Amino acid sequence: MLAKLLAIFTDIKIQHTVFALPFAVMSAFIAAEGMPELEKMLWILVCMVGARSAAMAFNRIMDARFDVKNPRTQDRALPSGRVDVKSYWLFLIVSSAIFIFAAGMLNPLALYLSPMALGIVFFYSLTKRFTAYSHFWLGLAISIAPVGAWVAIREEISFVSLLLGAAVVFWLVGFDILYSCMDVNFDRDSGLQSIPQKFGVENALRISFVSHGLMILFLLILLQPVNDLGILYLVGVVIVACLLAYEHSLVRPDDLSKINVAFFNMNGIISIGLMVFVVADCVWI
Repeated sequence: MLAKLLAIFTDIKIQHTVFALPFAVMSAFIAAEGMPELEKMLWILVCMVGARSAAMAFNRIMDARFDVKNPRTQDRALPSGRVDVKSYWLFLIVSSAIFIFAAGMLNPLALYLSPMALGIVFFYSLTKRFTAYSHFWLGLAISIAPVGAWVAIREEISFVSLLLGAAVVFWLVGFDILYSCMDVNFDRDSGLQSIPQKFGVENALRISFVSHGLMILFLLILLQPVNDLGILYLVGVVIVACLLAYEHSLVRPDDLSKINVAFFNMNGIISIGLMVFVVADCVWI
């Protein structure tokens, strides 16, 4: 059983929680206007790990019949036979229960919204079957992190949390399009849809670039309603813009060999780096 659990954690790349978690932390610090309560931060962390684990497990289960045919994904736990479907379903149910319990430990609104949040993150795994714009649904799913963290701290959904959520949407759209470029031929052959498959890789890269531009725009707009954010935050946004520009310089229509670097390394640095500047700005005296 332990071997299966380790295989699942490796398969869902538990370390990639780093993509969304920093935005939840940013939102919590902005909502608290400084340092949030440690107990709330711990429950937010449990929520993040639980929700993402459940979402990734659902994705692996739903995509198993495609993953077994795709050379890039054939080594995943289900296609390779290292984990059976029943074990994956059990992991999904336990992860979902942990998320809902942790949401209940935060406040009634978080508990009330938790099933809806799971529904959104689960539904993403089905969207490539009927729309090329599944990237936007993934963005919506990940944007739950900052909105949910705001709910955790203030027990409300605010305009500020929605602005930060919008920035996350376009960030995810941008780099998920880049990642999807690697599967454009497989998607076309398998009847799956994506922006690269629909518009071609060259146009997809342009759409990705525009999406990241919109992310920066929403981050700058955030300065207006949040008076506590200042120079440190602005420096962080400028650095993020530079890193995104560098990310796009790594990928060309005729050379996708550096997509993994752009996808994993750069976006991890972007999310954590922006979090550091936001937290520093929020606690700056």
